[in-house]
Amino acid sequence: MIETKGQKFMALEDQFGAHNYHPLPVVLKRGKGVFVWDTDDKRYFDFLSAYSAVNQGHCHPKIIQALKDQADQLTLTSRAFYNDQLGVYEKYITGYFGYDKVLPMNTGVEAVETALKICRKWSYEVKGIPDEKAVIVVASGNFHGRTLGVISFSNDPDARGHFGPYLPGFKVVPYNNISEITKAIAGENVAGVMIEPIQGEAGVIVPQDGYLNAVRQACDDHNVLFIADEVQTGIARTGKLLACDHEEVRPDILILGKALSGGVMPVSAVLADDEIMMCIKPGQHGSTFGGNPLACVVGVAALEVVKEENLAEKADHLGKIFRDRMRKINSPLIKTVRGKGLLNAIDVEPFGEGKTAYDICLLLMENGLLAKQTHVHTIRFAPPLVITEDQIHECADIIENTINSVS
Repeated sequence: MIETKGQKFMALEDQFGAHNYHPLPVVLKRGKGVFVWDTDDKRYFDFLSAYSAVNQGHCHPKIIQALKDQADQLTLTSRAFYNDQLGVYEKYITGYFGYDKVLPMNTGVEAVETALKICRKWSYEVKGIPDEKAVIVVASGNFHGRTLGVISFSNDPDARGHFGPYLPGFKVVPYNNISEITKAIAGENVAGVMIEPIQGEAGVIVPQDGYLNAVRQACDDHNVLFIADEVQTGIARTGKLLACDHEEVRPDILILGKALSGGVMPVSAVLADDEIMMCIKPGQHGSTFGGNPLACVVGVAALEVVKEENLAEKADHLGKIFRDRMRKINSPLIKTVRGKGLLNAIDVEPFGEGKTAYDICLLLMENGLLAKQTHVHTIRFAPPLVITEDQIHECADIIENTINSVS
């Protein structure tokens, strides 16, 4: 049997890489806009967008040019010195989202850990919670990353199993349950509540209308910080700049990542006002690469693209078209369709001998569309926001034909 290019690269990963992912059997070498190409030059629609990191499309020319220009000048200084790009970026992003201060980091989970540290620091120094007693409320089904701190309040057995002992100080309540979360917020020594406005990894779980407002009100009533993890949902993905904007809720601490660089490099950020952010003093938190000049110019360019190309408005309009098309598919295989903007999912009924959503993703791949299952029977659809209406219909046809071929 002759080994293809793709098989060669998959074999290399299998032999020399840790086995902590289970990717679809496709090897990608190039991307542009909504498309990616494999090593055999087959073209696919990308309906994962690197888990919403490439909202602006693959290799957006403005973002890539900013990267190239800055890479010739200066890439890293650490925070031991000032550089000529960090302050410019900090002024831009705080004005863009409406906060006093930003603490720049690299990955999404680093930003989550940063937000948790800031919240705890504020609770002791401003709210007056006794030392070591702070509690942070979180929701079941959450996905905030995979560090030891974050998995301490995960209920995903794969992420959590055999990694203990776990970090204390968290109370887990059911997601999308107003009564349970507001009761928990009112509890003793509660410093903050951290939630995803829409749970992405859990299967694009959209809470009921009023849920975010209820959390915001409870936080106001009990002097508790509302921390919104918008790493996946932020930056136009759900049809608003932030998913919290659907209920006009302003978090006390906002966590961003992924599309903050347009998928070009790891860039994340934590935003808050002075009363909260200024609890952190020199030496108490930081990152060698956080706020590096390269990340700063890329971050500004990526956010400019979102505004210049009206990506939030596009996501809102095209998301409604996509969900309407999915709901019109006449197949017993589709159980539910849900989402906001261009963050959507379908649940499929079990079929065949042990077949799952993964098997449908394999068929979609054969038909030129890349999507990934989350959990056993859910497929998430999240294309780059630069996709056109004609392309949305073309992709809906691919999904419909694939589903019908299984049915």
